Amino acid sequence: MSGGDPQLVQLLTPEGERVEHPDYHLQLSDQEYRDFYRDMELIRRVDFEATALQRQGELGIWASLLGQEAAQIGSGRALKPQDMAFPTYREHGVAWCRGIDPINILCTWRGNDQGAWDPKVHRCQLYTIVIGAQTLHATGYAMGIVKDGKVGGDDPAKNEATIVYFGDGATSQGDVNEAFIWSSVFAAPLVFFCQNNQYAISEPLERQTRVPLYQRANGFGFPGVRVDGNDVLATYAVTTAALDRARSGDGPSFIEAYTYRMGAHTTNDDPTKYRIASEVESWKLKDPVARMKSFLIRQQLADNDYFDSVRADADALAAKLRSEVLALTDPAPLSMFDHVFPNGSAELDAQRAGFARYLDSFADAPAGGSR
Repeated sequence: MSGGDPQLVQLLTPEGERVEHPDYHLQLSDQEYRDFYRDMELIRRVDFEATALQRQGELGIWASLLGQEAAQIGSGRALKPQDMAFPTYREHGVAWCRGIDPINILCTWRGNDQGAWDPKVHRCQLYTIVIGAQTLHATGYAMGIVKDGKVGGDDPAKNEATIVYFGDGATSQGDVNEAFIWSSVFAAPLVFFCQNNQYAISEPLERQTRVPLYQRANGFGFPGVRVDGNDVLATYAVTTAALDRARSGDGPSFIEAYTYRMGAHTTNDDPTKYRIASEVESWKLKDPVARMKSFLIRQQLADNDYFDSVRADADALAAKLRSEVLALTDPAPLSMFDHVFPNGSAELDAQRAGFARYLDSFADAPAGGSR
């Protein structure tokens, strides 16, 4: 087995060499291979631009996906239109695959709204900031589509599956373990997709678990697999198989995408305080975007003109995104109470009224002086 780890599913070596796996076979068109690369290159450019915008004070905070492009594009492209995704707060590549305009993501991080896309349209729920909470949401949703008769039907093209994303740190949360139990017992059509980027903020993996994360699934009664999360082809193949299993009614699966967060946890974080430079440098040699580019060159699937065109598209996308962010206007303060509950609530109404009184208090403040 390639990759130096007998348990790691890999179809592309870090040098971009195509290898085979006995359980996962993949044959795509030349254009599909190129599209994987293009998606990763563009979403990385979005990530760079968003980081720069935050440093310039245009965003409140940003959670970079740098290094995790293959895990997100590979799994996101494995989804069928009818499937539903439950992201955490770093799944910009998954959102891209679901057709969500990046400006909608940046609106959230700028504080202009609380989520600027329609989950029903894009089949992708809004970002969840609370660690691991979305796993229970996804479990309930998955159990619901079983009751709706959308799983295990005679026409595989119409069956649905659910996927939920979380990080290695979230696996220590009670919500996640409760989701494992419920989804297992009720055979929920759910794929747990863990991006193990090696750190729960500053806590390294060895302080989080004594066994590989994917092996935990066996204790809950469903299969787990570790995939090279920097290999977009392997990630796509493994996720496709797990989603097919879910749609057919065979229950949940756990995928551990073994990857690395090359940037900070968020722009509020300084990773030089808890990890050494040589570790980061070693993972740069496994860069998922460079790996796919090397594969395309080795297989003669793309030339310099192609790579130049992708770079030009990325530059244009970044310029458009910057222009759109700078054109955003601040929302009305009370609008944060809108769209929380469909029919409102007494508690929310009280909070809105209290905040309105607070805002009105500034109208009586003496000009140039403090109250």
